[in-house]
Amino acid sequence: MIWISAILLVMNFPAVVAQTTAKLNTPATETKAKTTTGPVAMFDKTVYEFGELQQGVPQTATFTLSNEGKEPLIISSAKASCGCTNLQYEKDPILPGKSVPISVTYNAASPGNFIKTITVNTNASDQPVILSIKGIVNPKKEEPKS
Repeated sequence: MIWISAILLVMNFPAVVAQTTAKLNTPATETKAKTTTGPVAMFDKTVYEFGELQQGVPQTATFTLSNEGKEPLIISSAKASCGCTNLQYEKDPILPGKSVPISVTYNAASPGNFIKTITVNTNASDQPVILSIKGIVNPKKEEPKS
């Protein structure tokens, strides 16, 4: 009985070694760094915290977009979640190694907490990047009547 177990163990040993070797080699292949030849969009931040704002007084946040790739980066579209947010961004291609600002001006019409989003689409990815601005709007101060 012992001999039969020993023979079966020896016969299965190459299969076990092959599976173990395959498992050990797979992660190394999968974790190799992929060389990116296209544009790479990198933002300095994706959330801008205004803190407290005064109602009816526009404030501007700036996000910096850098192209860390090897081909020009193009912003195909940038859209705000509401009409109270005005955007300014570069329409020309962003060359490798260069950065551009994306300016987001928010004009708060009503008091209270707010979170607004900006959806940015580029040729670096099929997935858009979502930028956010947030803060608290204090009510407009009443002018003293004369």
